[in-house]
Amino acid sequence: MSYSVSPIGFVRSCFKEKFAIPRQPQLAPAARGVLELLPPFDQGEAVQGLEQVSHVWLLFLFHQALEDKPRLKVRPPRLGGNQSMGVFATRATHRPNGIGQSVVKLEKVEAGKLWLSGIDLLDGTPVLDIKPYVPYADAVSGAFNRMADGAPQLIGVAWSDAALAQAMDHGQRLEQPLRELVEQCLAQDPRPAYQQPEPSRVYGTQLWDVQVRWHYPTPAQICVLEVVPA
Repeated sequence: MSYSVSPIGFVRSCFKEKFAIPRQPQLAPAARGVLELLPPFDQGEAVQGLEQVSHVWLLFLFHQALEDKPRLKVRPPRLGGNQSMGVFATRATHRPNGIGQSVVKLEKVEAGKLWLSGIDLLDGTPVLDIKPYVPYADAVSGAFNRMADGAPQLIGVAWSDAALAQAMDHGQRLEQPLRELVEQCLAQDPRPAYQQPEPSRVYGTQLWDVQVRWHYPTPAQICVLEVVPA
């Protein structure tokens, strides 16, 4: 038996590329976006009452990771990318039906639009459903996950003088906390865990409409080199 689902809307996100997106929601509070709802859900009736809610669950599709052949085991980044684990023991993007879920903060509610922060969603992500976060039911006392029992260890993020000035200028233009977004995302070290890059190697990703480039002067530190128009 098969079922079909249709998006109720699409996310317009600060993340324009998969690289450097936080691996869980809420790890980068400065990460913002807008969920634009499709008809008939773009009417005010569909979101009435959400103004009483601080956070929502989003059910969505990993639209750039859909696969015809299901994977039984994956290599989660949390385990260094070189250890296999059953797909259902992880939150890897390679899901049997491509479905993901995230708890995000609800900043503002409008007819047809939800303004979000703390997101981990790529621009253009199709959203299948919205559910209000219910603290007494969703926060389970005594819960544990021995594979991921805490947030990732952060690494230091430094700036070149030019990059910091560029980030402040673009953040003001965008009316977004761009400096904080860069620091929160890069501090989680987006490179694959098995890589030990040379200081000369430059990494980059697009946030909003700017390209952020950085390198690793030491394995435990990032230095942002420039923030320029994409």
